[in-house]
Amino acid sequence: MGIWVFLFFIFLKALLTHINSPADLKKLPQEQLPLLAQELREFIIDVVATKEGHLGASLGVVELTIALHYVFDTPNDKLIWDVGHQAYGHKILTGRKEIFDTNRQLGGISGFPKRNESEYDDFGTGHSSTAISAILGMAMSSKLLGHNNKQHIAVVGDASIASGMAFEGLNHLGVTDVNALIILNDNAIGIDPSVGALKKYLTNVKTGTAKDENIFECLNLNYSGPIDGHDLDALISGLERLKKVPGPKLLHVITTKGKGLQKAEENQVLYHAPGKFDKRTGERISKPPLEQPPKYQDVFGHTLLELARENEKIVGITPAMPTGSSLKIMMDAIPERAFDVGIAEQHAVTLAAGMASQGVIPFCNIYSTFLQRAYDQVIHDVALQNLPVIFCLDRAGIVGQDGPTHHGVFDLAYLRCIPNITVFAPMNEMELRNIMYTAQLGLSGPIAIRYPRGRGVNINWRADFEPIDMGKARCIKKGSKIALLTVGHIGNLVPKLLEKHPNPEEIGHYDMRFVKPLDQQTLTEVFKNYDHIVTLEDGAKMGGFGSAVLEFANAENFVKPVKIFGIPDNFVEHGTISETHALAGIDFDTVLAYIKST
Repeated sequence: MGIWVFLFFIFLKALLTHINSPADLKKLPQEQLPLLAQELREFIIDVVATKEGHLGASLGVVELTIALHYVFDTPNDKLIWDVGHQAYGHKILTGRKEIFDTNRQLGGISGFPKRNESEYDDFGTGHSSTAISAILGMAMSSKLLGHNNKQHIAVVGDASIASGMAFEGLNHLGVTDVNALIILNDNAIGIDPSVGALKKYLTNVKTGTAKDENIFECLNLNYSGPIDGHDLDALISGLERLKKVPGPKLLHVITTKGKGLQKAEENQVLYHAPGKFDKRTGERISKPPLEQPPKYQDVFGHTLLELARENEKIVGITPAMPTGSSLKIMMDAIPERAFDVGIAEQHAVTLAAGMASQGVIPFCNIYSTFLQRAYDQVIHDVALQNLPVIFCLDRAGIVGQDGPTHHGVFDLAYLRCIPNITVFAPMNEMELRNIMYTAQLGLSGPIAIRYPRGRGVNINWRADFEPIDMGKARCIKKGSKIALLTVGHIGNLVPKLLEKHPNPEEIGHYDMRFVKPLDQQTLTEVFKNYDHIVTLEDGAKMGGFGSAVLEFANAENFVKPVKIFGIPDNFVEHGTISETHALAGIDFDTVLAYIKST
């Protein structure tokens, strides 16, 4: 008897091994699914512990992932994850288990759902709050095409559903009769804890103290829940029932982000994407302490607090990224003047505009890739009215393994075409501090300060503030033949290039700093005194800094050759920073080879 129990146990422990598609999953009896959930959770932990990536969000939806693929007929039924860092379990169960260790690696699978990666990835979701509109579009299309039995499901986090676009989708969904199910994954946290009145309402729903009217029923959705998102039997029963319910509906599911790994449950912010950790204990693997330059985000955070303590008009604003942007430093010290507005980039920008109109000095910190979501507000609410909002654009340029949804490469191009706005890119920590200091002294209009993900270059960066001469470049080194014009942190590549160049005295280096306005006086001197001009930027080549230099040369009738190094006209895939820079052709070897041959 004992050997059969042992063999049965071995078979059960190998459940995930035999599952390469939802069809395989459906062969399992329902009572075995909790063991599969345990295996799936362990598999995610095993891989992310060594390969890194997003952890807590996917651990929190393991049971929900299994239930969805067990009940619905994916990929015929449409399933969208919002945002996509919830989707690791989904990827593993849909044929990518054997290659999951390539997640976020160059040439490997994406960290987010991606349409051209799998037929099970029905919609790309690297940014939040798009799933309701997308699933409604799919459901409406199915109705138009006569596919009346097709199911349409969107899994939306509680932080994502508070975004304006999500509400726009709900508002439309509620007046349709399409077959769509919104699953509200309520865990009270996005990357940082969820905020706002809707979060308080959902808390009241969970505790049974909400007002009689249900907000989702008022939007004409068939509401069910809340139910335990880690109870597979309850999930499967609820989903089977809702399959038979016509029209738009919402299932409220309560989950725990980081479920199954104690450290991830205890520190949900840190274990959103913890880096490498011990898969048994959850302890993060710490590197030997080294004296390193600070991260740009921390320079921003500490500098803002330093300035705010001296200038009571300064406020900080972020859309849901207080930890990632380091605005949390000010939020902890002066909470009444630092605001997390949730996943609401449009609101963040116009809130800042309203404050600026009343003489307050708003530092609006938004990741470069997310400012794209508030482009009209930048134009209509800020620039058109020439309001002195200070935009601090974190994660500008290529960001590495998060890939094309998160690369902040378009900001220079899409901002410099807007009237009234100043665009600045610091080359190092001191320039970031000094432009922040200069901006709060008083501006005639808005400014965008963009800086990259990662560390700067100086250990001793807390120098005294010095005002920056607006619109003026820095000549770092004069040369005789080739002028290298750089903007931002990528300019730190030049000293290393000079070390490898056989004739470094021929190379001049200019830290242009301002993409708008361009320092025309410096550019005139450059075009008169050098034979060849090379521009280098960690941004889109089309319409970016190099394009601005060409426009200047054309207007002034300069005919010297200009070589532009920037991001080409394609989306750069995921990989390490060095790998993605090489893909984009802005890496050390490519630039060095060019200037050696010139």
